[in-house]
Amino acid sequence: MSEGESSDVNMSEGESSDVTMSEGESSDVTITVVVAEDEGIIRLDLVETLREEGYIVIGECDRGDIVLDTVRALRPDVLICDIKMPGLDGISVAKMVTDEALCAVLMLTAYSQRELIEQARDAGALAYLVKPFQRRELIPSIEIARGRFLQTQALRAEVTDLTERLEARKVIDRAKALLINEHGMTEGDAFRVIQRGAMDGRRSMRAIADLVLSGEFQP
Repeated sequence: MSEGESSDVNMSEGESSDVTMSEGESSDVTITVVVAEDEGIIRLDLVETLREEGYIVIGECDRGDIVLDTVRALRPDVLICDIKMPGLDGISVAKMVTDEALCAVLMLTAYSQRELIEQARDAGALAYLVKPFQRRELIPSIEIARGRFLQTQALRAEVTDLTERLEARKVIDRAKALLINEHGMTEGDAFRVIQRGAMDGRRSMRAIADLVLSGEFQP
């Protein structure tokens, strides 16, 4: 998600991890992660949990002002970033990572205030967790963030103009919601239906989303 594209995203811990898989991807894809957390105990626990769950932790940071260089150098699939860090706050980091389309961003916060969550979302965070969190909440959130990043990259490749991309994202999100509600799909399944329809019909995903909303396109 880039430059504010996340305005229609509902980031919740209970969503299905099926959102992660895009065209041609399998459930056993190895995901690399950079962890940015200034509290050593939390960072250590997080890293151990990720490794136990099969993720590859390729970098750790305890200061916000070195996260961007770390992500640029290592190019992880997902950045897990605390919202409050010395040097530079996580919201600023998320915006820079998102602007450069480097990876998915999952935000950690000890605060559940709506304003902070909205700031994180607008900065490009694709999912978030409020500390302290449970292992069962962490893994789906990583999968959601990664899946939404892949969706955004697919849309970025199709639409280069920022304004058009924002509008396309809104229409596609509405079409996904319709497919989810009417056909019981996961978010990932709904996106793949739209993506496949665009590929088969040699049309844009925005065009297929419009047809979904009008009822002219059925999965």
